[in-house]
Amino acid sequence: MQRIPYLLGIVGGSASGKTSFLRDLCTRLPADRCAVVSQDNYYRSLAEQERDAVGQPNFDLPSAIHRQDFHDDLQKLLRRETVVRAEYTFNQRDKPGRLITIDPADVIIVEGLFLFHYEEIRALLDLRVFIDAREEVCKRRRLERDATERGYPPEHAEYQWENHVLPAYRKFILPYRDEAHVIITNHGGYEKGLEVVTHHVLARITAS
Repeated sequence: MQRIPYLLGIVGGSASGKTSFLRDLCTRLPADRCAVVSQDNYYRSLAEQERDAVGQPNFDLPSAIHRQDFHDDLQKLLRRETVVRAEYTFNQRDKPGRLITIDPADVIIVEGLFLFHYEEIRALLDLRVFIDAREEVCKRRRLERDATERGYPPEHAEYQWENHVLPAYRKFILPYRDEAHVIITNHGGYEKGLEVVTHHVLARITAS
């Protein structure tokens, strides 16, 4: 039998559908048995980010994340300890976010870009899920999201995609696709994959 807590990691490129998949998965699972951890809440401050050749901060590198804090908090949850973390907001990066409390649970669902790249975090995951979408699909979704949800000018969003997001995807995310136990194609929908993962997690909860 797998250990409890059971760690499930969801990885994919930016705008591949990770967050939507996570949201839909959580609606199908008992809320009192699951906890969610987002890599987004471990971004370093703007001053700590690496700069590209024209001086723009690059948030799409593994070094953009407080990697040790991320790993430490997952270990705390595995030990059934509560985690408190400031929520990250994309358009107010240096403004302290509200504190969120993550209580330990039988199933811990972790979502983020670099879960498989960070080998110490990849090793913790009992089930690794990769959300796979074509680059042109992700680009369209990303540009729409940056405009509507984050208020970024179109030229800024396009620059980030071409110079930060896409190179990072090809170097730090896509090479780990074959490390996944489940690969879910999401060019327009992921219902079958969602059903497979839901049944798997529910079986683990029942077995515990």
